[in-house]
Amino acid sequence: MELSVVVAGRPERPAEEDLHTASLADRFGYRELWVGEGFVWDAFSLATAIGLATDQIAMTVGPIPVTVRDPTTIARATGSLATLVRRPVGVALGTSSVRVVERMHGRSRRRAVTALGESARAVRTMLDGERADLDGEILSAHYALRLAAPSAPPGGTMTIAAFGDRAIAVAAEHADRMVLDLVSPELAAEFRTKLDAAARRAGRPAPRLAAWIPAAVDPDPDSYAQIMWSLVGYLEVAGYGEMFTAAGFGKAVELAAAGADAKELLTALPLEAASKVGLAGPAETVRARIADYAAAGLDEIAIVPATAGDPGGERTLKALAP
Repeated sequence: MELSVVVAGRPERPAEEDLHTASLADRFGYRELWVGEGFVWDAFSLATAIGLATDQIAMTVGPIPVTVRDPTTIARATGSLATLVRRPVGVALGTSSVRVVERMHGRSRRRAVTALGESARAVRTMLDGERADLDGEILSAHYALRLAAPSAPPGGTMTIAAFGDRAIAVAAEHADRMVLDLVSPELAAEFRTKLDAAARRAGRPAPRLAAWIPAAVDPDPDSYAQIMWSLVGYLEVAGYGEMFTAAGFGKAVELAAAGADAKELLTALPLEAASKVGLAGPAETVRARIADYAAAGLDEIAIVPATAGDPGGERTLKALAP
């Protein structure tokens, strides 16, 4: 099981905290850092700062919403980053959400999976050092990277964030790796089966399967609270209710469907949810849970460390360091 680290720019935390977490991940010997795109940082800007402040850790930027940034912009930014930080850089693509694409950016999310496939095809071509010539139904791109990174082309992994069957098919056709967000081992096993089947239909080896999972080793009350608040946000997201119900948290799912506010949902969600759909507890408990994910077919866990009560996630990252 590969362990990587995520910095995702939590709005309620100091912005510079992500630089601290990245430095710790590099110092403790993690191979890769995910630099998420969210409501705080521009992901490529943060990744550039991280690359200049660390020694060796490779980076994947994203998932980047494909209806917000066009394929040429994504590939050029990835190549620029690899050149500036002088190490392999990959990119993750996804469809994101209505909240991000339509409300934050004012873009249309219509036919997002079609856009995902077109973007993946064009970005993959450019990151492989070739010229993209795409005139798709949603997107177009006519460009070849100009910058010569030390590992030119950028040399990192192409990742697709997927949840629905059509997006999984895109990952199976184009990606080196597919990433999930917050899954239990049981749900991870279902996605492993779906991805393998989609890869067989595409005539390709199955991509590696990764998942972002919140984690806290020896959590204090603040660490637990941070993880629990992150879980609450998923209770009303399509597709996640079934996972929480199967894990024994059906009451909270029902309240979310009925429109309960976040504080009520937090009260209804038992503390054990942090260890059932996350990695929370003593180090030996967390390692056992990691083994459960490996048995379910995950190739990689991208640790999203709790930083409340543990600055930068140092306690967690040190305990789980390779």
